[in-house]
Amino acid sequence: MIRRLALGIIAPLLLSSSLLPAAAHAAGYPQQREADWIAPSFTFHTGETLNNFKLHYITVGDPAHPAVLLLHGTYRSGADMVAKDFAGEMLGPGQPLDASKYYVIMPDAIGVGKSAKPSDGLRTKFPQYNYADMVLAQYRLVTEGLGVKHLRLVMGNSMGGMQTWMWGETYPAMMDGLVPMASQPIEMASRNWMMRRMLVESIKQDPAWNGGNYTTQPPSLRLANTMFGIATAGGTLAYQALAPTRAQADKIVDDRLAAPVTADANDFIYQWGSSADFNAMPNLTRIQAPLLAINAADDERNPPETGTMTAALKQLKNAELYLIPASAETRGHGTTSFSKFYARQVGDFLKALPSR
Repeated sequence: MIRRLALGIIAPLLLSSSLLPAAAHAAGYPQQREADWIAPSFTFHTGETLNNFKLHYITVGDPAHPAVLLLHGTYRSGADMVAKDFAGEMLGPGQPLDASKYYVIMPDAIGVGKSAKPSDGLRTKFPQYNYADMVLAQYRLVTEGLGVKHLRLVMGNSMGGMQTWMWGETYPAMMDGLVPMASQPIEMASRNWMMRRMLVESIKQDPAWNGGNYTTQPPSLRLANTMFGIATAGGTLAYQALAPTRAQADKIVDDRLAAPVTADANDFIYQWGSSADFNAMPNLTRIQAPLLAINAADDERNPPETGTMTAALKQLKNAELYLIPASAETRGHGTTSFSKFYARQVGDFLKALPSR
């Protein structure tokens, strides 16, 4: 079943692991905590292996409650999912993922946050990971590290959205429902990949990168990141409203260029390059769980006018699309960072979702 909605109208071998509590535990939701899961060994799709492999995560709620897995976007971390823009209308009392009723798991993916990444010391000798490695690591964290055998929901944004499609294919009986956001199951290609490729090349072709052996961050990192953000997130109507004059547009660019660089160039290259072989289409029909896809009509990386999402959803028996209408309030690809645009639809989806 495919429904196009707008404005609310229908239109592996398990290894032993250990949990190491983090030094600080954030507060704000019931039983909120941070910790590191350490696997004695983790093997990547390349055949390379890392020992004492670390995946960081945040959880909220009681582990005895139904579990929900939330997956963040590229260059972000699990902390995004407890930030106000997302959690403010999702995790509170009476909200769709009420933390007093669900056990919510929010990992830092391989390569970001406090999880294992190139900048920990290996630099470009760090294994070349991809989304399949990330999903495997998440699965091992959930099942081995946290002892969770079934998920009420897997929900992800952008990169996390693409990984949500993969979760449904790789572990089809593991979850009751799927909510991939700001993503499509189609092969990584077109402008989405072109811009990612340019982002990576901008840094690699900077002499200051020095094959990954830099002592200070290459200047290209700041420029490439700013250009990518403006080109692929923000929303056409929103930018027109925010910067209708050249002076206002210059102010936005100047502010972004003046912001401190907190990223590491090698981490950055790995993060964006990890999407290169993504393609959930060949195994799409393995998905068994009901699925609610949420995209924005002004998403620069996943433009709805191509028709690729509609064609993909036709292969599934129980799938619907909620397309957030474009406005001066939406932010293009960044729209789904704000749960206010779709909290009601997620709540309705969960209410109607049977246990599997």
